[in-house]
Amino acid sequence: MLTVKLVLVLWLQSFFLKFDKDPFHNLASSSLFPRNYYFKEEFMKICVIEDEELLAKALCKGLANLNYEAEYFLDGEEGSRQLENITHGYDLAIIDLMLPKMSGLEICQNIRAKKINLPVLILSARDSVHDKTNLLQNGADDYLTKPFSFEELAARIQALLRRPRASLLIELKMGNLSLETNNHIVSYKNVGILLSAKEFDLLEYFVRHPRQTITREQLLSDLWKLDLSSNVIEAHIKNLRKKIKKTAHQEILETVWGSGYRLNDDFK
Repeated sequence: MLTVKLVLVLWLQSFFLKFDKDPFHNLASSSLFPRNYYFKEEFMKICVIEDEELLAKALCKGLANLNYEAEYFLDGEEGSRQLENITHGYDLAIIDLMLPKMSGLEICQNIRAKKINLPVLILSARDSVHDKTNLLQNGADDYLTKPFSFEELAARIQALLRRPRASLLIELKMGNLSLETNNHIVSYKNVGILLSAKEFDLLEYFVRHPRQTITREQLLSDLWKLDLSSNVIEAHIKNLRKKIKKTAHQEILETVWGSGYRLNDDFK
């Protein structure tokens, strides 16, 4: 594995030598990437999960020069946790197959099980038909073998992002409660429930984490990213409970004293 990593680092360094000090600047502005084709009027956000930090930084730099917003994580467990965080709003994930703590295959299986349907591009030095087929059957949308050209990577990203957003409709269900994540519609037995944007985020967060006790600290970190009083959480939780109970006539959340909140397992 160390030898493979060394080969990949040498490949990356040799790739840099083809350009000036900013290796992706000329690439992004070249005729290979016409501005109206690869550049976006609105930034699209890409999550890179790659344990070789030199490669991860280079990928993010190249993507930034193509007007994508990109950030990287160095182990599979942390990367998977960030993909599950709905507030990040990732449009695509680029994931290395061989990662510490959780493999790229396990990440695909994990996010698909939680009905997270963003496009996933896997990077790997493995090139067997079995490996590619296995990944595509377990949640990956595309597969690129290392070493690769940045031109090909960018073209594959653009092709994946060309997928109509409507095709990514995800409906989450808990008993008779239904959430349509792309248009923020909530209903119980086909009766609509009007929630604020933050109340919807809270409900979706809990539904995506069944049988888990969620602390106030987790909610503040993942949904607000601000240092706010816990009273803010309690106010939104209270409103969410009230609105769901008004239609469903039962409690959607239960308080775990001293810990936080979790979904009511008896909710139907």
